[in-house]
Amino acid sequence: MRLGLALGYWGRGPDAGHVPLAVAAERLGYDSVWTAESWGSDAFTPLTWIAARTSTIRLGTGVAQMAARTPAATAMHALTLDHLSGGRMLLGLGLSGPQVVEGWYGRPFPASPLTATREYVDVVRQVLRRQGPVEVDGRFHPLPYRGPDGTGLGRPLKSVTHPLRPDLPVLLGAEGPRNVAQTIRIADGWLPLYWAPSRPEVYGEAVRALPEGFMVAPLAQVRVCDDVAEGLLPVKAMLGFYIGGMGHAARNFHADLMARMGYAEQARRIQELFLAGRREEAVLAVPDAFADEISLVGPRERIAERLQAWRTGPVTDLLAVSPDPHTLRVLAELRS
Repeated sequence: MRLGLALGYWGRGPDAGHVPLAVAAERLGYDSVWTAESWGSDAFTPLTWIAARTSTIRLGTGVAQMAARTPAATAMHALTLDHLSGGRMLLGLGLSGPQVVEGWYGRPFPASPLTATREYVDVVRQVLRRQGPVEVDGRFHPLPYRGPDGTGLGRPLKSVTHPLRPDLPVLLGAEGPRNVAQTIRIADGWLPLYWAPSRPEVYGEAVRALPEGFMVAPLAQVRVCDDVAEGLLPVKAMLGFYIGGMGHAARNFHADLMARMGYAEQARRIQELFLAGRREEAVLAVPDAFADEISLVGPRERIAERLQAWRTGPVTDLLAVSPDPHTLRVLAELRS
């Protein structure tokens, strides 16, 4: 099982510790470093900055939001960074949800998310393979565009720039069983947001038979500390925000996943509190048991024991969310 460092996205401004953390992770033998985006900083620019300060660690978007760019533009970002980094790019993509897609990007959330994702990946693959002009007779991402409001002058094009790697890995963030099953069919890897090593069946039967070389790279908050309850508070804060605020009360993919993992009543309560403006109560309503099973928190010995469950399942890459250099070093020692 390889290790990755997940830096996420910026808050109010850039985090001065991100580049030193990535450099330290590379020295510790971490395989990859990942950035994200929501409605602020983008995922690609920080990776370029990190690429200039490192030499071997792979560079992943975890995730770049599909609604933020056309698939051709995303492929351009990926092939450019792959060249500049010497072939270290990992393209992680995610669909996001209706609130972000429509509220921030000003685009309709696709009526058929699976079809939209499939078409998006198809365009990206065609650009990277550069076997001919890109053509997709798609419902959501047609190329060339032939809609009634177009000029009719568009023609299929092939990338001027030759991609460094036509097989640049494409990974997808997916939560529902059908979405996960499609991810296994069309992508090179999967980025689970919440992973419970003891019950992979929550994500569907497709997880039991993965193609050779397929990446399963879940995010997990990791913290070496003496007090487990205190160490779980950042995990609960993240869950309170995602379950309560990253989606509408009637359509929240994160809350749906929590419900499938056996915490339906608690997920509803977290949403109610968060949407009522009682955010601290929403965080405290997150069950310690749920936060604990998707993270690695506690003394070194406890993390070492629980890490075995992560090793024995389908996980190929553990993406550690941790701003603490000591924790990163301990995790590297335990992995080896």
